[in-house]
Parts: sequence; C-alpha cells; structure tokens
Amino acid sequence: MAESNEVKTSSDTKEAIPKSSALEERVEKDVHIAAEEGLVATDSYGRPIIEFDKLAERKLRNKIDLMVVPTVSLLYLFCFIDRSNIGNARLAGLEEDLGMRGNDYNALLSIFFISYIIFQIPSNLANKMIGPGWFIPFLSFGFGVCSLGMAFVKDMPAACGVRFLLGLFEAGMMPGISYYLSRWYRRAELVFRISLFVVMSPLAGAFGGLLASGILSLSNIGSVRAWRMIFLVEGIITMGLSLIAFFTLTDRPETARWLTEEEKTLAVARVKSELLAQTKVLDKADRRKVWLGFWNPVVLATAFIFLFNNITVQGLAFFTPTIVASIYPTYSTVRKQLYTVPPYVVGAVFEVLIPMLSWRTDKRQIFLIAVAPLTMMGYIMFLASKDTKVRYAATFFTAISAFAAGPLTNAQVAAQVISDSARSMSLATNMMLGNIGGLVATWSYLSWDGPDYPIGNGLNLAASSMLLIIATATLLWMNADNKRREKLDVGKELEGLTQAQMESLEWKHPGWRWKP
Repeated sequence: MAESNEVKTSSDTKEAIPKSSALEERVEKDVHIAAEEGLVATDSYGRPIIEFDKLAERKLRNKIDLMVVPTVSLLYLFCFIDRSNIGNARLAGLEEDLGMRGNDYNALLSIFFISYIIFQIPSNLANKMIGPGWFIPFLSFGFGVCSLGMAFVKDMPAACGVRFLLGLFEAGMMPGISYYLSRWYRRAELVFRISLFVVMSPLAGAFGGLLASGILSLSNIGSVRAWRMIFLVEGIITMGLSLIAFFTLTDRPETARWLTEEEKTLAVARVKSELLAQTKVLDKADRRKVWLGFWNPVVLATAFIFLFNNITVQGLAFFTPTIVASIYPTYSTVRKQLYTVPPYVVGAVFEVLIPMLSWRTDKRQIFLIAVAPLTMMGYIMFLASKDTKVRYAATFFTAISAFAAGPLTNAQVAAQVISDSARSMSLATNMMLGNIGGLVATWSYLSWDGPDYPIGNGLNLAASSMLLIIATATLLWMNADNKRREKLDVGKELEGLTQAQMESLEWKHPGWRWKP
C-alpha cells in the first residue's frame, strides 16, 4: 500500500494543496483504502500515509462525542456513586446498625478492592471478545443489583459478600470504557474523552452527597429506612440506566446506525492511521500482543503512577465525609454531607481542564508531573496546620490535582501500545496495579488515628512524592530511548519478517517511538 500511487504519503501532506473536487475525490479514495482490512495505513515509522479532510473529521468527532460519551459517562457516574455511597451511609448510621466496631469499616472497603483488582484483566479481555456494546451495560446492571442488595443486608458478613460482588462487576468499567473509546478516537483525542467520563468520579462525590442528603430527608421508603434508602434508590436508578444502555450503546463504528457509510469508513481509517504496521483496527486476540500490552516498560511505570495516585483518589472518595466531620465535628449530618460537595466540584473542573490541555498539545507525561506538587501541597497543609479553614482548603488542593491523573494515566497506557489486543491489556494492567492503591487507601484513615489523621495524610504525601519521582524518571527514559531508536535502520531490522510477525512486534518494532 505504501507504494501505491493512489495513496498520499506523509511527505506529500507537508505541501499546501488547493482545494478541488479532484483532491476531495482522491482523499475520499485514500480513506477507503486506509480503512480496508489487509492493508496498513502508516509508513514503517508509524506516520499516516494519507491525508484526512479536517472538516469531515471534526464533524465526525462531534457526532461521536454526542452519541457515545454521554451514555458511558452516565453509567460511570452511578458506578462511582454505588461504590462511594458507603461513605455517606456511614455518616447516617451504617456502622451502628450492622454492629461494626473498630476497623470493620476499613475491612468492608477492602473486600471491594480484592475482587476489583483480581477481575480487572479477565473483565477487560472479556470486554474485547464479547464487545463493549453488550458487556458494559451488563456490568452496569450487575453493580446496580449489588447496590440494591446493600439496602437489605443485616450484618457485617452479608455486607462483605455484597461488596465483593460489587467489586467484581465494577472491575471492568473504567478500563472497559477507556478501551471502548479507543475504538472511536485518535491518540491525542482520547485523553479528553476519557476525562469526560472519569470526571464523574468527583461529580459522584458532589452529586452523591447531595442525593444522599435528599434521600435522608425522607422518613422511609416502604420498610426501608435511614442509610438503607441511599442504596435502594441509587441501585434502582443504576439498573434502569443499564437497561436503556443495552439498546443505545453502539459496539463499534462499523455497527453505528447513526453514522453514514462514509462516516464509518472515516472513523475506522483515522484510528487505523495511527496503528504502526497493523492491517486492521480490531484484531483477533493474540497472545504475544496481549503479553506485550502488559510487559511494556511505560505501561508498567504508568500503572505504578496510577497506584500512588489512587491512594489519594480512593481515600478522598471514601473518607472525605470522615475528614470533613473531623474538621467540623459540631455540624449536623446533613450539613457535613453538603460540605463534602465543593472540593469535588472544583476537582471536577480541573479533571476536564487538564486533559483538554493534554489533548491540544498531544502530551500526557508532563501533565502527570505537573499535578503531583499540588497534591503534595494539600497534604503538607493537613499535616502542618490544625486550623479548620486551612485543613478544609487542603481538600481542594488534593482534589484539583489527584483526580486529573486518572484520565491522563489511562490515555498514556493506551498511547504506548499499537494493537487493539495490546490496548485492552494495557488498560486493564493500569487499573489492576493502580487499584492496589485503592486497597491501600482503605487502611489509610484508621479510627484510632483521628481526628487529625497524621498517618493517613503522611501516607498520601509520600505517595504523591513517589508519583512525581516515577513520572519524571519515565519521561527522561522515554526521551532517551527514542534517541536510541533514531539510530536504528528500520528496513534492516525488519528484513525477513512476514507481515504477521511485524504486526506482533508492538513496542519492539524498530520504527516505534514512545509518545510522552
């Protein structure tokens, strides 16, 4: 294909060419060639060998934004609400009603993360094989049922069982949705779209606090009272949204009824134009590609960045109500719930703003480095001051920085692999290792460490410091390895390899360059 006279090479695109019907026909023809299975759409260095109509791309992107992102964002909103509403239930008497003592609450949180970590990789591989259009709504319906079940537990063992199942169903949501979006968007575009659904995490904290306050203002719903009403209402809402998603969530561009044939072709071609040596966008699961999606130095480094960041993110999700209660102990339960909202709202703004800057610059690593000092500042404030205003302000600094790293790390691991198989694995790896940080977070704020929680805050300061160190070291290594690769003779390195063998090289392909 690279030798075809019909196809515009990357060097050709550097010249300014006047618009004409002949050019438009040629571009259209090139797009069809690029989308065709069995043909590659890049040169040996991963550069696109065709030119796309920017206006047509923008129109298509806007259409995908409207038809795909809102559905997955809404599902993820209630995914996070169903996970973190236990913090609101705690303030409303969950521990007393279930006879929990000491660190039982921390143990209950830990049970969730055990299944959540274990099922990350199996869930995302199943997502690839079954198809996100069916699998994501199935997962969502499952954790909706689990949330509903929490309304009827009578003791600690039953609650642990439900939380374990909740972790099983929620395990595939964040990597699954990120993988799903990678079927639709280019590398640079992906980070902002991931942020549009991940931003539901802080919004879930804000909206969940408001929703919990509203629900708790009711005396009862049938025989269900107090904190149980939170799980009942939110579980029913989740299940209803999931049933709708079974009919509205499109599996991939080729099956989208709301795209024209030309738009389907363009959607496939533009994603394929970034896949070095690949002859199709959705390849069959390949063991070597899957392995290299895991055994990838930048993917593993980024996953550890996400691990340290998740200590803060999940700590905020589960313990913000507890932290606020320690700052304002004399306030009513409803007022404490409302005070948890503003930090989440501010965090949500920056969770979208920073990935937007990343999208426009097609850079991710530098932003991972930039957010760490703000998190560090927040926990230094927690440790250094007992003033209530200073400590409340610290929650804003941690929320501003910590939430933005989620979409950045997911977009980064998606950008550092080539094939669809490797991407499903890289995203699951990021989430699996990353959520070990979530498990650590469940033990970061222990009851006997209150009300100032020096151990929990010190742990988060150390975690954000490690994030800064690893992110900086990874950026330096990526730049150094790219310089090394510049000296390679790609043609000589690939000599004697079949097309299938070249497709399986992934990041070991001599023409590959890390994308910081």
